Amino acid sequence: MANGSKSAQFLMESRIADQVATDDGATMYDLGVAYSTGSGGMRFDLIEAHKWFNLAAVAGFLPAQIARAEVATDMTAREIAEAQRQARAFLYGTMPQMRAA
Repeated sequence: MANGSKSAQFLMESRIADQVATDDGATMYDLGVAYSTGSGGMRFDLIEAHKWFNLAAVAGFLPAQIARAEVATDMTAREIAEAQRQARAFLYGTMPQMRAA
């Protein structure tokens, strides 16, 4: 069962990665909401939520900045650092066009 959910998560994130290249941040924000609430078939994971809110904020989506701050209040400094590391890895590994932004 765990492998099935990991496969579903990978597939969803792969599709989102393709879409976010031209996104204004709304798709990334929606993914952050899904992780922060455990909805939409996603597991509850504040590190993933923070990562996606951070990416949406970098894209200029203002509500993501607020949501990122809200989830950070329930996270340790180590968890926030990990979320930021993952966001940077995604940003520079998947979205090279955003480097100049």
